[in-house]
Amino acid sequence: MKIYTLQKIVNLQPRKGRKTTVGITQIHNRHGYCTLGEAFNRLDFSSAIQDIRRFNYVVKLLQLIAKSQLTSLSGAAQKNYFNILDKIVRKVMEDQYNPRLIKDLLQDLSSTLCILIRGVGKSVLVGNINIWICRLETILLWQQQLKNLQMNKQVNNGLTLSDLPLHMLSNILHRLSDGWDIITLGQVTPTLYMLSEDRQLWKKLCQYHFAEKQFCRHLILSEKGHIDWKLMYFALQKCYPIKEQYGDTLHFCRHCSILFWKDGGHPCTASDPNTCLMPVSPQHFIDLFKF
Repeated sequence: MKIYTLQKIVNLQPRKGRKTTVGITQIHNRHGYCTLGEAFNRLDFSSAIQDIRRFNYVVKLLQLIAKSQLTSLSGAAQKNYFNILDKIVRKVMEDQYNPRLIKDLLQDLSSTLCILIRGVGKSVLVGNINIWICRLETILLWQQQLKNLQMNKQVNNGLTLSDLPLHMLSNILHRLSDGWDIITLGQVTPTLYMLSEDRQLWKKLCQYHFAEKQFCRHLILSEKGHIDWKLMYFALQKCYPIKEQYGDTLHFCRHCSILFWKDGGHPCTASDPNTCLMPVSPQHFIDLFKF
């Protein structure tokens, strides 16, 4: 059984922002191990959400914690969790960046809190029950604010999407890895809607995320007898996890036993540092501290 312990925390000063790395060492007993809450507190996720490349990663991590790990956090880690969540909601309200992602997070979090509050005595909640009720009320308020969020119409006298040739618009759609993003972009103009309904677009999206044997189990045919790849994508999404893509992710250096943001790097002492790096997905990050 592998258990991880916090070894050290190092703060460096790059040109922009702060770079934080957390050292992890494998041990074979439970003395001095690093909990998920400790790592969550010490990796500077509060600053990470200001970086658009790291924003989705942090939100996904918070969503996974909301689903299964909320009660494993210490009181200090829970306070930090909700402070970061407050900053995320404020950022979305101000910048209107990816509100759908935050709505999904808040929905999962509110469902978890409802279950935990109703089951007081059966589950372990760190802190006073009134604090948790207050947090749930805050989440419901955030959900209402996001529901009423009005997207500002951008005033731009320069080049717009409508001015781009069809092949460039098609190329943009083919670079999206999320079906909902394709649908949302297709609502911008009639031309984009036409391109977003292309069968080949959805076929390639299915082939990117899912294996061929998974297609066979969930074949959906149109009235004309063709495979409906768009419906297939959303049907498969309910049954299998899709590939996750992030602008920047946490990485683990096997040589130095260090967690760090990929774009920030770390001073590795290995002769070939690239061979020692292992990407850490949000789920993998949580799994590091399961024992």
